[in-house]
Formats: sequence, structure tokens, C-alpha cells
Amino acid sequence: MAVTPVDLAAPTTLRRRDSTATVVWRFVRKKPLGAAGGVLMLIMLVTALLANVLETHDPIATNAGATLAKPSDEHWLGTDHLGRDIFSRIVHGARVSLIVGIGSTLLGSVLGGIIGLLSGYAGGKTDLITQRLLDILQGLPLLVLALVMSASLGPSIQNVIIAISIPIVPRASRVIRASVLSIREMQYIEAARALGLRHLRIAFRHVLPNTVGPFIVLVTAQLGSAILVEAALSFLGLGVPEPYPSWGRMLSVSAAEYAQKAPHLVLFPGIAISLAVFGSNLFGDALRDTLDPRLRGAG
Repeated sequence: MAVTPVDLAAPTTLRRRDSTATVVWRFVRKKPLGAAGGVLMLIMLVTALLANVLETHDPIATNAGATLAKPSDEHWLGTDHLGRDIFSRIVHGARVSLIVGIGSTLLGSVLGGIIGLLSGYAGGKTDLITQRLLDILQGLPLLVLALVMSASLGPSIQNVIIAISIPIVPRASRVIRASVLSIREMQYIEAARALGLRHLRIAFRHVLPNTVGPFIVLVTAQLGSAILVEAALSFLGLGVPEPYPSWGRMLSVSAAEYAQKAPHLVLFPGIAISLAVFGSNLFGDALRDTLDPRLRGAG
């Protein structure tokens, strides 16, 4: 009996990888507020990178003849009590805020992520002792602990980064540990153990890559808090020292004495801080909803 050959056509329903433009457009369509936050952060990044190009005056040069000048064609946002151009100082302040914010967030998140990875994978008494120590750190508010660290280390950009990163460590550790606790029970981890792979190799080679999503969300969520804490430390005189332009220090110098006489000294740095924190929080929340599989169907 002859057998009629059957033409097996290749399935046409294979899912092709979406292009970057498609992914971005889908994110903009589903999370418009998050996209707006991303635009604000992109503007801040471009401003920081092109600060030397965008400045209209030397941000640290004083001019006794133009003190407390109101916004005009020459000084777009006015000048401070020393005659320094506020627009140029805000532009360069974006660079300081991003350096401190990104540096402290990455440092704290990486250290906390490694601790959470090792603690969650090891389990047992190691995990118990580590988490109790981190509970002590997390019991203090971020700003209070950053104040203590900054006062101990002294005012400088490097010390401010360290001071802000320490309070982020326990928060990052908790997030990564929660992911590790679920990942370590998966079948491919059990198979790696059965093959005799070393625990450190399994932890860093097979477990760690699967925590990238929560790590990205963690960094974006903590960035706004780090920028706000840096502004608070500079406002209290414990942050970035002179001559570096800092939004928080601009407020501290002018808020008490010149707020009523020259409100633009307080208004424009305050708007810059608010937009940076607002944009970071919006983008971080939207990114969390997008990358967290439990929240993809929400909203």
C-alpha cells in the first residue's frame, strides 16, 4: 500500500523577538507616566553630560555687581547673593546629583545584592545572622543613617557616596535575597548541584543572572531617594562642599535669608530637585510593573 507523503509545513506562529522600538512604544503606551518619568531622567542625563555646553556663565564665578539679580536675558534664572548665575549652577548641579545618586545607588545595591545572594543561597544560620544584622541597619531611616555616616566621614563627594550607599545595602539585600530563595529551589539549580558544581559557581553563574530584573528595578527605585538624601545632606552642610554646585546647598544658602527678598533662589533649585525625584520614582514604578511577572497584568 502506498503511503501518501504529508507535507509538513513549518509552523508560522513562532514568536519573533520584538525590536527595541516596539518594546519602547509598548512601554510608552501602557505606562505613559513611567515614560514621562523616563523622559525627565533622560533630560537630566543629557543636561549633566552637556553641562559645559549648556552653561551661560561660569557656575562658580562671582559678580558683586549682579547680586540677587532677577531672571533676565543675561541671567535666565537670576543670580544668587554672590552674583553667580543660577541657571549655570543648576545645570552643573545635575551632574553632581547624578554622580552622587548613581554612584551611591550602584555601590549600595551591588554590596547589598552580593550579601543577599550569598545569604539567601546559603540559608540556615548564616542567613539568619546576616538578616538580623541587616535588620539593625534597616531600623534606622535612610536620611538619619546617612547623616551619621556623612558627619563621621566629612563633607566630600566620595564620602557622600559612601554615606548614602550604606543605608541602601540592607534594602538591596532584602530584594535580591527574596529572588534567590525562590530561584535556588528550581530544577536547574538542583541539576547543577547533582553534577557536583561548587556552590559559589552555582550562586554567581546560575542564580545571579536571574536576579538582574529585580536589581534594575531596585536601582531605579533607589535613585530618587539617593538624589533627595544628597540634597538634604548638602542643605545641612554635610553634603557636597564648595565650590561644587549642589541643588541642596543652593537651597541652604538662600532659603533662610533671601527666600522673601529673592524667591527665585529657592524656587528653581527646588523645582530641579522635585523633577529629578519625581521622574525617577515614576520611571522606577513603571519599570517594576513591567519587569515583575506578578504585576504585568496589573493596570
